Amino acid sequence: MIIRHIRYAVIATALVISGCSTAPTQWTQPPMAVPYQANFQQQIQLARIEQILQQPNIPPTTLATIYYDRGLLHDSLGLRDLARLDFNKSLTINPNQPDLFNVAGVLFTQMGMFDSAYESFDSTLDLAPEHPYAHRNRGIALYYGERYALANEDLLPHYLLNINDPYRVIWLYINDLKYTPEQARTLLQQRYAVSDKKDWGWQIVRMYLGEITEEQFLTEIAEQSKDNQQLALRLTEGYFYLAQTYQNKQDYPTAVMLYKLALAGNVYEFVEHRFSILELNRIFTAEENAAAASSSSSASVK
Repeated sequence: MIIRHIRYAVIATALVISGCSTAPTQWTQPPMAVPYQANFQQQIQLARIEQILQQPNIPPTTLATIYYDRGLLHDSLGLRDLARLDFNKSLTINPNQPDLFNVAGVLFTQMGMFDSAYESFDSTLDLAPEHPYAHRNRGIALYYGERYALANEDLLPHYLLNINDPYRVIWLYINDLKYTPEQARTLLQQRYAVSDKKDWGWQIVRMYLGEITEEQFLTEIAEQSKDNQQLALRLTEGYFYLAQTYQNKQDYPTAVMLYKLALAGNVYEFVEHRFSILELNRIFTAEENAAAASSSSSASVK
């Protein structure tokens, strides 16, 4: 069912906005959260960092940490270019930072600079072979770089380290749809069956398997989110992974709408927010290339 035509009965959204109990409201559009805004604490942290940087004779290791911390703050506020500048400054001072290489790799993936992303994740793993996220992030970068077999080599071992993490299962499934499409659903069912099913993210898997409908999935998010923060986080994830299903069906208008909804909460730090931007760029680029090819073909016929 196309999401834009579904009706939802939601309670949580009204509770979040008003702060008090109210009767269920009938919605004729998908639920949304109040977008994240830069909070006072983040602004104070940036101001303090600026003051510290004005001090003379800061030790190099301390300076590298300061630039890294400010880069993380800029990144959390969606200021990607400022974040990259800070990360570059930090790495120039101290190149022995596996976490920074990992973050840089994610940023390169979001920008579609896959070779740079691979190099960054390789650097992370050279410095910290047991890094908890580098294999997953490199696997995702390899997926977007259309190197599905190599992506599986990263994503599958990462999943086996924690079979109860739904997001490891989800990204394996997304890659399996390209790598082994005839087995993707069966593998998803098997991995779901052996999990403990405790994390909220398993609802996404249940939706993929058809155990719950899209309407039930989104209504549950709206009704059961305890506050606006949780609502924003879950909708960012929910809309992104729902968009994936429509994109795989080549329903690009609906996929584009859902990716835009995933961006609406301003949850900049989530990979689902980051990769919504990447997916939109990929869709728009494909459309532009198709239009250019069609125009060129028409011109040659004349």
